[in-house]
This record gives sequence, structure tokens and C-alpha cells, in this order.
Amino acid sequence: MEKIKVIVFEDNQLIRDALGTIIDATPDFRCAAAYAGCSRLEQNMELLKPDIVLMDIEMPGINGIEATGYITRNYPDVKVLIQTVFDDPERIFRAICAGASGYILKTDSPQRQMEALREVYNGGAPMSPSIAKMVLQFFTRKNVILVAPEQSAEELSLREKEILSLMLDGHNYRHIAEKLFISYETVRTHVKSIYRKLHVASRAEAILKATQQGLR
Repeated sequence: MEKIKVIVFEDNQLIRDALGTIIDATPDFRCAAAYAGCSRLEQNMELLKPDIVLMDIEMPGINGIEATGYITRNYPDVKVLIQTVFDDPERIFRAICAGASGYILKTDSPQRQMEALREVYNGGAPMSPSIAKMVLQFFTRKNVILVAPEQSAEELSLREKEILSLMLDGHNYRHIAEKLFISYETVRTHVKSIYRKLHVASRAEAILKATQQGLR
């Protein structure tokens, strides 16, 4: 079975080396390369053709948000997971707008980091609980409208409402599965249905629309 290929962009060598070690030690994953910056981003992407890019935000030269925008425009099948020490709402919002599939903190445990990589590979949108809460607060404070209010949502099932509520609280797929005593894959299936019914394409949009329409 071919391993999930990850490229790391991180300017701190200790963190960069640690991430590479953690990824390589995880079954089904391989760290294809780890770079200190994005100066050769196009060449790196063309040469290695990763499945996932684990991206830092603050790097010399091209920053992580700019690099994320380039990747999502030119390599739409590649997932970008932002990992940073910053929990600034403005940065988070810019990263989401650039097309990031998830956003976690460097202070998250190695287990959580690998869960996030697997989740984003499987089509999820992982966020640390503190990040998810901050995104919601940012949207509310700035009155950001990502989803047209006239697009009414289809009726969610009771189970879908349970899962959506846990998503609003910042829980990832694995935690939701544990809390509801269902499988990880069952959670993924329900989330896909939630996205379809809400007419959204990401966790951030689902959170916003649920808040706008009082679906919690």
C-alpha cells in the first residue's frame, strides 16, 4: 500500500526534524521532505507531488499563507494543514480564505498532529478546539458572511445535529466518534451529509451557517 506523502515547511530546524521523525514513525505516512522555507515552492511541489503539505505561517520570504494560496490554486488535490504557534484570529481567517484545509497549533500533542493529518487526508477539516472557537468568534465579531443566508438548509437528522453540535464545540472526528460510540468512518459519512445539506464545503462554513441559522 502506498504511503500518504507529506511535505513539511517549517523554519525551526528542531521542530522540522521532530515533525519528520513523527510522520515517518506513523504507519501509512511518509515525510517526503522538510524545508525551512518556500523559496522553491513550485519546484518542490512538482518534484515530490505530495498528498498533504504541513505548513508553518511565519517563515522568511514567502510566508505560509501566501504559499497556501499558491498550492490550493495550482494543486487543488493537495491538502494544506496549517500548523503554527500563532492563535491570532486575523491570521486564522486569512489562512482559511487562502484555502487551508485545517489549522492546528504546534502545542498540540504529536498524536493530535497525526490525527489531524489523517483527518485532512480523508477530507475532513481539523481544527484545535481553541482555534475553532476563535474562528467562530471572529466571524461573529466581524459579521463575516461566507454562506448566502437565502440558501436554506435541509433538515438535519438528530444524529447529524449531535455531530454538528460537537463540531461547534471544537471536537475532531475521532473525539466525536468516541463520545457517540460510533466509528470514525461513520462520523465522516455524517459530516459529508451535513455539508451537503447545509450547502457548505468546509468546517468553518458549517460552523458559520449553523450559527447564522440557529441550528445548534
